[in-house]
Amino acid sequence: MGLLLFPLLAHADASGEAVDANRQHITLAMTEEPPTLNSMKATDQVSFFILNHINEGLLRYDQHNDLAPGVAERWEVDATGVTFHLRPTARWSDGQPVTAHDFVFAWQTAIAPETASEYAFFLFPLQNAEEINAGKRPVTDLGAVALDDHTLRATLAKPCGYFLRLTAFGTYFPVRKDFFQSRGERYAADVGDLLFNGPFRLTRWVHSAALRLERNDFYWDRAQVALHAIDIPYITANPGTLFNLFRDGKIATAGLDAETLGEALRRRFQIRHFADGSVFFLELNFRPERVTRNLNLRRALQHVFDPAELVNKVIALPGTLPTPSLFPTWLKGATRPLREEFPIAQPPVDYIRAREHLALAKKELGLDPLPPLVFLTGNSDSAANEAEYLQHLFKRELGLDLRIDRQTFKQRLARMSAGQFDIVATAWGPDFDDPITFGDLFASWNQNNRGQYVSADLDRWITSARDATDPAVRMQAFAQIQEHLSREVVILPEFERSQIYVQDPRLKGVVRRIFGADPDYTRARVAP
Repeated sequence: MGLLLFPLLAHADASGEAVDANRQHITLAMTEEPPTLNSMKATDQVSFFILNHINEGLLRYDQHNDLAPGVAERWEVDATGVTFHLRPTARWSDGQPVTAHDFVFAWQTAIAPETASEYAFFLFPLQNAEEINAGKRPVTDLGAVALDDHTLRATLAKPCGYFLRLTAFGTYFPVRKDFFQSRGERYAADVGDLLFNGPFRLTRWVHSAALRLERNDFYWDRAQVALHAIDIPYITANPGTLFNLFRDGKIATAGLDAETLGEALRRRFQIRHFADGSVFFLELNFRPERVTRNLNLRRALQHVFDPAELVNKVIALPGTLPTPSLFPTWLKGATRPLREEFPIAQPPVDYIRAREHLALAKKELGLDPLPPLVFLTGNSDSAANEAEYLQHLFKRELGLDLRIDRQTFKQRLARMSAGQFDIVATAWGPDFDDPITFGDLFASWNQNNRGQYVSADLDRWITSARDATDPAVRMQAFAQIQEHLSREVVILPEFERSQIYVQDPRLKGVVRRIFGADPDYTRARVAP
């Protein structure tokens, strides 16, 4: 997408702090602290933004958002798996070569049940992976073998048409065994507890305060990396603060909300937008002690909630689309977008029907009135606005009290995993280019299923979507998944996000991605 900003920003960078062409240095802000930089355990976009700049897998995404060679310079696909040939020039940041053994060790560690990786299921296409993760086989039985230092053989449990796309994802990144073991429990806890094989090194990490990335001179493709340093001295989720930092020339780019968008337009700043592929939704808790396990209560919530009203009155950002589905509009189907092949209607807003469901829920639960529902959300202004809107809506139409629990990103993830919510505001961004990246989110085996929804019927359709090789059969399975999620009110879909932002016009070559690091500064540069 083309970059636009305001005319020349002559006043905004007198200090050279945001962008510096002579030093090829830029300054950014992040909205959150990365919860973890252990690639075998990371689950969130904040962590993967950093990880995708400091590490690299067998494959990567290029500047055209196509899969391209990474550590593997070539590969051969056959009936039982893939053989990867690693480039001899791939190096760790201490100068040692990246070898096939580093991938085998990382994959074995990630799939081990004691690691408790929430993305372990990403490795399930490998032979014996599911049994290993269930504790039924040793990790050495995994279908990943180093034939020599630069040849890796991946044997698949069954055909998997999207396996190559998985190898660009962070869970598949290499980890060097000797370094990992030397750090013990400290691995990835700080700068000195990490090794890097990507385009940048992390050279500074003041927790909850600042990070600094510098070009990795051992990176095999370092000649294409123009930026010498990326400073991140600000961590704040407040859109007003971010906008002020950008306006004052302190950072090179800033996301906008409804209020700061108006200010940017008044200042004649040129605005950019990017549909990042993410779907936002309200996830419900199905644990036995939570009232949201009751289908009639969930249907009551469903019949008073209107995504279009939320988007138009609360989000109020151009390009953001209300949605009735977990599957975004851009996902490919067999011959057309999936949502065109299998359209789904938004459940109607019907307050009378909602109150009928609520009465049934109270009777089934034996509770009248119902206890306050715990609504877990983030600590940003936009999260607060959404929470207050829902609090008012559910009180006005259903007489339900919503107790808002605002948490930082890291704390919210922890509370989600612990099940400390009735409803949580969350989102899912695609990990790779296949509908299964959304379709298996509520599988019983997926640890990102934070509400612990379990359905044998849904699992059966997910398995079909995952394992079938006929595209038409797969898409029919995705249609069944979409219909099931709506009928059983597993979630309340909200919207597909479009990011609205401003960026310094001298910063060139930033790639926006639906998959992989977003934004990606690997090929960015500062023009004079």
